[in-house]
Amino acid sequence: MELCYTPTIRINCKCYFVTRTKGNPEKVRVYDFEIPELGKVAPYGIYDQTRNTGWVNVGTDHDTATFAVESIRKWWITMGREAYPKAARLLITADGGGSNGARVRLWKIELQKFANETGLVISVCHFPPGTSKWNKIEHRLFSFISQNWRGKPLVSHEVIVNLIASTKTRTGLTVKCELDTNKYPKGIKVSDKELRQVNIVRDEFHGEWNYAIRPQSA
Repeated sequence: MELCYTPTIRINCKCYFVTRTKGNPEKVRVYDFEIPELGKVAPYGIYDQTRNTGWVNVGTDHDTATFAVESIRKWWITMGREAYPKAARLLITADGGGSNGARVRLWKIELQKFANETGLVISVCHFPPGTSKWNKIEHRLFSFISQNWRGKPLVSHEVIVNLIASTKTRTGLTVKCELDTNKYPKGIKVSDKELRQVNIVRDEFHGEWNYAIRPQSA
């Protein structure tokens, strides 16, 4: 079983552009989707290559490692464990930076919690710097989401979730989407001692990018 996913991308910001005919413009936001009463949104996606299905967790708080792993956890609870009831290992291909970056200590701490909860061995392969566009999720999930909401003002959380969830392709892609209003505070520090407790096995080839986190024994 292999998953591809990206760090959180941001949509819509304070810039405005016109989407209506001349004389009747509608102002909409791009890039960071920052509306004072709503804040920003951060869609975090998981793409299952085997089943050609996507899961997108739309966060409304900070893009942190806790949020990233919570998105993976929600995918597992909602879709993964039903599709793969006998799975013993989960392979994640991730970008090298962002909330799920190879150097992010909290990312590994949260993955350890997830491994302990599920009993899965979590194998992670990070894309080297400058190669994140090779991640299949870019071409097989988020590109189609972008096409689906093209020209449509992203004016609310409901609109965003509905547009993502309605994304389909001729080859059978289906997407589920959920709004995540939980808080994910920034600035959580992980000590050297905490990091050493992670049950991590690094590959011989670039172990900083390729490793497995195994469940800890009771």
